[in-house]
Amino acid sequence: MSGDGSVLARLRYPVWNAAERRLRAPLRLAVAVVVVGIALVGTSALLFGVGLPAPFPTVLPMLAVAGATLVAARYVDRRRLTDLGLRREPGWLADLGAGLALGVLLQTLIAVVGVAAGWFRVADTLVGTAGGFVSVLLVFLVVGFYEELLSRGLLLVNAAEGLRFAGQRVAVAGALGVSAVVFGLLHASNPGSSTASTVGITLAGAFLGVGFVLTGRLSFPVGVHISWNAAQGLGYGFAVSGLPIEAAVVDLEPTGPALVTGGAFGPEAGLLGMAAVLVGTVATVAWARVRGDRGIDPRVTAPDLRWRSE
Repeated sequence: MSGDGSVLARLRYPVWNAAERRLRAPLRLAVAVVVVGIALVGTSALLFGVGLPAPFPTVLPMLAVAGATLVAARYVDRRRLTDLGLRREPGWLADLGAGLALGVLLQTLIAVVGVAAGWFRVADTLVGTAGGFVSVLLVFLVVGFYEELLSRGLLLVNAAEGLRFAGQRVAVAGALGVSAVVFGLLHASNPGSSTASTVGITLAGAFLGVGFVLTGRLSFPVGVHISWNAAQGLGYGFAVSGLPIEAAVVDLEPTGPALVTGGAFGPEAGLLGMAAVLVGTVATVAWARVRGDRGIDPRVTAPDLRWRSE
């Protein structure tokens, strides 16, 4: 019997973490992908032909993905939702505000430098309707939340936990890389995408991930993500990850080389956007230091499992 038990334990070891009473990280992520995929396809199928007004056909599948992510985290990962960075603790609101401000500042930097250098020209002002502004803003709010929940809260955390055997620094660095690359690839099929745009979005994913691993909270990267997109599209009329925006305060048209401006894809595909990401990463580290977060938040690699208190 002991021999059979030993064999069974060896067979289970690659797929089951007995100490944590759950699947190992790669399998947890695989199951999460299936759960999220079912939610996305199912919601899209239910909405097909319904004819809901904008932005609901766009927003509802995103909310379904967010819900599926929370379900996977709770019942597959067996973790508390705070483990995804959803922590209402002292500092979370300040992080959110700082993130919102940083996204606007970075896009303003892109716009000012681009106009001053002659790489953008003002094509129009106050484009679109009030309803259009509200609709697009709602989409950006949901995008900023669900993409961070999925990419940083679920993917980065699971990757970091799966790499703990290599030590905290290596585990977090590897998880940052994995989540950033996946984030870039998820945008590789967007209109006008290219190698440059995928590289730019990957760098942006790493930038957003840094804010998460230093604070242990999603509020900072969610704030940056929302305001980066909103200022980019609604503020300055740039395409957002290849998607044209029909409402803007100032509509800036790229006239310089696409290598610099990002062309029709938007600033992330150009050197201006990549430089802004690097500036934003430095600013994120500086903000964390001001807040007293001087290193990797240990909670990123230390799961808080529900069953331990059940």
